[in-house]
Amino acid sequence: SFIMRIHKEGFKIIFIVFVVLLLSLVFINYYNPSQTLVHYFLYVSSFFFFVFIVRFFRNPYRELMMDEKVIFSPADGKVVVIEETFESEYFKDNRLQVSIFMSPVNVHKNWYPISGIVEFYKHHSGRFLVAWHPKSSDLNERTTVVIRKDDGTKILVRQIAGAVAQRISCYAKTAKTVTQGHELGFIKFGSRVDLFLPLSTKILVTKGQKVTRNSTIIGEFSS
Repeated sequence: SFIMRIHKEGFKIIFIVFVVLLLSLVFINYYNPSQTLVHYFLYVSSFFFFVFIVRFFRNPYRELMMDEKVIFSPADGKVVVIEETFESEYFKDNRLQVSIFMSPVNVHKNWYPISGIVEFYKHHSGRFLVAWHPKSSDLNERTTVVIRKDDGTKILVRQIAGAVAQRISCYAKTAKTVTQGHELGFIKFGSRVDLFLPLSTKILVTKGQKVTRNSTIIGEFSS
């Protein structure tokens, strides 16, 4: 569609930014009515900043694809970590970790990578380290969602706020049935999503690869 869909998480912020920019320009013109290059610079800068904010909260339509044998990407972004690591919050054992970094130009909506039951959900308050910082997974504001498939296989999805992110919205609830490709939540400004998968998972992405939600297959469950 030609008209950009805006995510509900952006309505309030977009309105506040619009009002602040408008009042700032009115204030500047009231006390400095003579138009100068500085005025024109501020007009243009305000316009592009507002467009950036609106675009950040875009909510594009994506065709839903489903395949119970695979883990689809839960986010748009770039793979920054693929490694075996100890998951200390829920599994308390070694898992394959795949981390996806979302830059400010990526869509920041997140989606369920598999279908199943939400077995565990927790929101953690925390710091705001840059999202690619190794400790951001443990120290930043984050959510933890564990999804159990019908066959008992479990994966963990962790949303992590970045240096400028001030809020994570997560729509998961314990015992909720969720569908692959449906909306998990939204992270505001600079963020990352970590997946913790069974060690037997066949990883189908490489470090540095750009991925797209519900299109890129992160991995394949073993038979």
